[in-house]
Amino acid sequence: MEGITWLTHKYVMHGFLWHLHEDHHKKGPGFVEKNDAFFVIFAIPSWLSIMLGSIYQVWWVVSIGAGVAMYGLAYFIVHEVIIHQRIKWFSRSNSRYIRAIRWAHKMHHKHLDKEEGESFGMLIVARKYWNKVKRDEQIAAQKT
Repeated sequence: MEGITWLTHKYVMHGFLWHLHEDHHKKGPGFVEKNDAFFVIFAIPSWLSIMLGSIYQVWWVVSIGAGVAMYGLAYFIVHEVIIHQRIKWFSRSNSRYIRAIRWAHKMHHKHLDKEEGESFGMLIVARKYWNKVKRDEQIAAQKT
């Protein structure tokens, strides 16, 4: 799913559906974003795969739908709760992995337009962000 997510984010959300994703990069007032429509856009085929796969007993289709749903849950927890903290559940999470995904996402959001973006994935973090977090830890350790 991470590969599909990367491709979808780069070529769909930063492509022909930028008008839905743009308010996620250029924050406006309010809690709800047009970007939240992607929840429905991805939930519908997931639900249909689970439902129709179950009705017609095509279990590999059910598995695909369930996989998309589980990735959606992971997305919600990692992106909305941990990274953007739209819901304040894990606001004190500070593991190396959490710091790396937050840094990668911060670098993604430094680009306010749809072009020239970076770090389009969510769960797999590029080595350069891990290295940045490790350097920060080393600097902090030297200061103490």
